[in-house]
Amino acid sequence: MSKRIITIIVLICTATTLLWAIGLIVTIQDQFFYEASSIKQPKTTTSNIQKNNGLSIAALGDSLTRGTGDETGKGYVGYVVDELKKRTNQPVQFINLSIKGQRSPQLINQLKQKEVQRQLKEADIILMTIGGNDLFRGGETLRDLSHTQIEKEKKEFVEQLHTIFRLIRTANSNAPVFYVALYNPFNDLDNGKETSAVVRSWNYAASEVAAQYKSIICVPTYDLFELQVNDYLYTDKFHPNKEGYKRIGERVASLITLTKGEK
Repeated sequence: MSKRIITIIVLICTATTLLWAIGLIVTIQDQFFYEASSIKQPKTTTSNIQKNNGLSIAALGDSLTRGTGDETGKGYVGYVVDELKKRTNQPVQFINLSIKGQRSPQLINQLKQKEVQRQLKEADIILMTIGGNDLFRGGETLRDLSHTQIEKEKKEFVEQLHTIFRLIRTANSNAPVFYVALYNPFNDLDNGKETSAVVRSWNYAASEVAAQYKSIICVPTYDLFELQVNDYLYTDKFHPNKEGYKRIGERVASLITLTKGEK
């Protein structure tokens, strides 16, 4: 085989490897602990129903509310909408304001935007996830389970969660808010007991915050993933898959009570 042919083969292999590596990096960045690069208004997802006509849902938060990992694109919000459509003759519209990778300080900034406040004001129901990126910090929590550090970050998160709930209540004083609590995607790893204890502690703290506000419900999800966790996770082993989101959506929908005028 001539040196020229060998050189061409080497160049092709190198280029293929480089393209594969770039694709892998992009996939991980988009699907696994994606960092929010902006707090600007994201593209929203709504039904084609006119506003103020039917049941209106606003969704806030991070990639879990965005539905990352669900190949159908519905996420738990979509399953909530499906369940509510079965229980009402009115049209159901929703707007998804969530941003992948968002942490609580970024959500606070987003909630201060006038357009977001307007959308929340018109909502009959508000759905929200936040805290997973604050806690897991791009996977750093798995490498550093320092009690002191985690308690410090939990304290900060609690303070930020208070601010989030106050801002929501300022925009809309009546709509029930369903805050979806954390599950532990890592409970089958060697340090699963430790990470599970941390998640339960954060969930308890969040539920105590929610209890201080009118009609803000902390929705538990830890138990939905505690057994056979990998059956309900996407290939990134962090976000839920279709079945995982379906379980969350059904849990949230089961807690929503429609008033006589909404049926």
